[in-house]
Amino acid sequence: MREAYGKLNRVEMSIWECCELLNDVIDDNDPDLDEPQIEHLLQTAEASRKDCPNEDWLQLTALIHDLGKVLLYPSFGGLPQWAVVGDTFPVGCAFDEVNVHHKYFKENPDYYNHKYNTKNRIYSDGCDLDNVAKENKTTLPPAALFIIRYHSFYPLHRHGAYKHLMNEEDAQNLKLLHIFNKYDLNNKSKVRIDVEKVKPYYLSLIEKYFAAKLRW
Repeated sequence: MREAYGKLNRVEMSIWECCELLNDVIDDNDPDLDEPQIEHLLQTAEASRKDCPNEDWLQLTALIHDLGKVLLYPSFGGLPQWAVVGDTFPVGCAFDEVNVHHKYFKENPDYYNHKYNTKNRIYSDGCDLDNVAKENKTTLPPAALFIIRYHSFYPLHRHGAYKHLMNEEDAQNLKLLHIFNKYDLNNKSKVRIDVEKVKPYYLSLIEKYFAAKLRW
C-alpha cells in the first residue's frame, strides 16, 4: 500500500475540493449516520469550533480527519469500502482480543505465524506509534497528525490495547484524541450544516495550514 500510494502521483487537488467529493459518499460502516460524509466532517468541525474557538488546528483536523475516504473514488485508487472505512489495528504483532470481529482473525495466516503473533514481535515497548504506522507538507502540529492517523484505532483509545507500543509523546497526544472523539462520535445529526455559510472560515484555515493544491 505504501508503494502504491506513497508516490502521491494520482491527483492534484485542494483540501476543500476533496471535502466536496465526500458529498457523494455515505459510510456503510457507520450505524449512526446516513448523511453524506461532508456533513459528518462539518458537524465534527463545528462542534470543536464551538467548544474550542481558539484551537483552529483542532477545528481543521476535525474537518479533514476522514478525507482518506476519497480512496473510494477511481481516480484515488477505487478501493472498496471494507478496505477504507472501519476500525484500524496494528499488524506485525499479536492481534488483541478487543479488535472488532476478533474471532475471524484466526482466518489470517499471521495469527499462527511466530514471526508476528507475540505481544511485540517486530516492535518494542515504547517504540512510538509512528513506527507502527509510518505527508504532503502541512504546518499542522504533530497532535493533529496523531488524531488523523489513529482516530479509528478503537482498540487503543476505547479499550486501552497496544499501549505498550506508545512513547511519552503518544501518551500526551492520546489525551487530545480523547477530546477529539467527543466531537467525532457524539455530534452526528440530521440537522444539516449551511456549507456556504461556513465555507469561507474553513477555507481560511486550509490556507493557513496547507498549500493551495496537494498531490494525492
